[in-house]
Amino acid sequence: MIREGYIEKIVYKSDETGYCVMSVEGEEGEEIFVGTLPGAGEGLYVIAEGEYVNHPQYDIQFKFSSCEIQMPKDTLGIERYLGSGIIKGIGAVLAKKIVKKFKDDTLRIIEEEPERLAEISGISERKAQAIATSYMEKKEFQEVAIFLAQYGISVNLAIRIFNTYGNKVYDILRGNPYKLAEDISGIGFRIADDIAKRMGIAQDSEFRLRSAVLYVLNMAGGEGHMYLPKQLLLRRCVELTRDTATDVEGIYGQSALGYAEYADATSAESAYEQTVSLFEQQLMELLIAGRIMIKQIDEEDVVYLASNYYVELNSARLLTDLQLRYDMEQDELEREIQKIEKEEKLTLDELQRAAVKSAIEAGVAVITGGPGTGKTTTINAMIHYFEAEGLDIFLAAPTGRAAKRMTEATGCEACTIHRLLELTGNVDDSSANVHFERNADNPLDADVIIIDEMSMVDIHLMHALLSAIVPGTRLVLVGDQNQLPSVGPGSVLRDLIRSECFPIVCLTHIFRQASQSDIVVNAHRINKGEQIALTNKSRDFFFLKRYDADVIINVVLQLIMQKLPKFVNAQPYDIQVLTPMKKGNLGVERLNAILQRYLNPPAPDKKEKEYGDKVFREGDKVMQIKNCEDISNGDIGYITSVTRDDTDSVLTVDFGDGRIAEYDGSDLEMLDLAYASTIHKSQGSEYKSVIINLQCAHAVMLVRPLVYTAITRAKERVLIVGERRALCIAIKRADTEQRGTMLSARIKELISNVKGDHYNGNLAQ
Repeated sequence: MIREGYIEKIVYKSDETGYCVMSVEGEEGEEIFVGTLPGAGEGLYVIAEGEYVNHPQYDIQFKFSSCEIQMPKDTLGIERYLGSGIIKGIGAVLAKKIVKKFKDDTLRIIEEEPERLAEISGISERKAQAIATSYMEKKEFQEVAIFLAQYGISVNLAIRIFNTYGNKVYDILRGNPYKLAEDISGIGFRIADDIAKRMGIAQDSEFRLRSAVLYVLNMAGGEGHMYLPKQLLLRRCVELTRDTATDVEGIYGQSALGYAEYADATSAESAYEQTVSLFEQQLMELLIAGRIMIKQIDEEDVVYLASNYYVELNSARLLTDLQLRYDMEQDELEREIQKIEKEEKLTLDELQRAAVKSAIEAGVAVITGGPGTGKTTTINAMIHYFEAEGLDIFLAAPTGRAAKRMTEATGCEACTIHRLLELTGNVDDSSANVHFERNADNPLDADVIIIDEMSMVDIHLMHALLSAIVPGTRLVLVGDQNQLPSVGPGSVLRDLIRSECFPIVCLTHIFRQASQSDIVVNAHRINKGEQIALTNKSRDFFFLKRYDADVIINVVLQLIMQKLPKFVNAQPYDIQVLTPMKKGNLGVERLNAILQRYLNPPAPDKKEKEYGDKVFREGDKVMQIKNCEDISNGDIGYITSVTRDDTDSVLTVDFGDGRIAEYDGSDLEMLDLAYASTIHKSQGSEYKSVIINLQCAHAVMLVRPLVYTAITRAKERVLIVGERRALCIAIKRADTEQRGTMLSARIKELISNVKGDHYNGNLAQ
């Protein structure tokens, strides 16, 4: 059955799925149409195929299985379409003026002669062009979204695909749908594979096999690995393609992808070997194409993404290029340090003095130490020395909050590494327009660069930083090697320390003031693998034994809303909940939904915006989860307003320090609620009080660095709510993770070949 007419009103529309309920005016009068229609907008003409259904609550509805959008055909439809707010720059009043002037020719004028819009009062030439651009983008996106919907792609994903490819999406999908998995964050192999199946692409196609290899290597990067052993890579590829295989007969007839469930042991083994053979062929093809590198480590073949291989190799080279020796007269150097101590009223211990000297004498110096060991005091002493010498100093950290802490601790302006390198665009985007302005061709004009929270820096960010530094610039790297490693690939700080090719000073002395804090004392005990007292007689460290997830959540709510604020002189929003997991009963997603409900409930005077399965509301505490030009991954802010422009709701977020950001449409994928955060995401941040939940259900995540990192985020109070056994497990379990990285070995190899006056050796361990 076919029905058609103009969309009078969008009653409901899901931004995620494209499902909508709309009132349509047709030959039969006004009817309710329901179904999935990406790009639906008031005023558009639709031709739908479906059937009438009797809804138990909403009576008769026309449920369509397919629906074609057409542009409006008469002046009334055009006016409704333009006045619906779907085109930026046009509201209902202006739409009426435009249609009155150009009548049935309106859409052609906008598309072909947009300059004529300036004939209307209130429309400048610039605005006329902006209207035309918005119109064409909307028209093109509607076509793309409808095209993608047939392959099960949601509106939100369609937006990201369209922003990446534009109209080229048709050719890309028809040519190689697996390219989506390579180019677009959030579209993994399984989504691309599902699209490919719908398009009839064979299970043994080169596209599929090659994409599986690249996907597995990219996922390994998400686990921190620069490479994977070849045999492990092949096994993961087979498992990935087997799990997604559905056409058993076709698979066995062609490629044997999928094996164990459908054959006896012998044939399963044979199928596995056949599949491995197919993947090995693709490894060779990818090697020839320059997409991967295969190297041998300890007589075992390992496979790199070519980009990872060259970044690692070049980072080692750049580090050795910076490793210059600055000969200083030791007595004079000691006098200068003593002078700084006297003028700034500092007292440096032996290791701190060694750290300051290493920063002065070496091109690259590494300083590591736990809480309370005087890293900030050491940095301040360095700054005073370099300032007295008239040197230009840059201070930076991986996140905005870490940079803010660095600024507060030193009295000197610090920024994120991304801002230091002048990032343009979103670093997690695949767009070619995303890059660092500061690079080898436009290096940083600095004499000294000090980077804090180095444990968070992955190999790609490190490479970008090193590329922008010229030999002769001192690079001082400060961090805590016992914290969780970077989320991205590599283990830069640990690799530098492991190489023993740079001056390394490990600060170990806990100063008196810090030693009075059980937060600091317990953190160091945990780091040593020692169990801690849980008597709750501490002034700043408490443990509340609870087992049930819902009970834990109730306790957390009581602590945040009633008990903690008066003890730490803080607002509930200043208290951060930390958890190991993203999913689950005590995962970030569920915790944020519950905490939002109680801490910032809906109200008539609070505007909100639904995005996917999340609701962003005025007053919400939110976190940036991707790096962009001014806002860094991990920065926390508050939604100050939700307003509506001509096309969409716009969220305004205040991140402090004068940083205000606006989000609309697909930009919202860069935001998440931040009442609760994973411990990994909390790195580099510091809060007045933290509440950490630990359960044995988190066993897979429970390692010493996790708890150590969580505890050291608190300035005044730590409260652990959960199972004592879970805490004990974490303390006993050292971080046994061995990341696949060869940076340390490459540095050693290069250093051993360096001749001349380059510095080599440790000052202190």
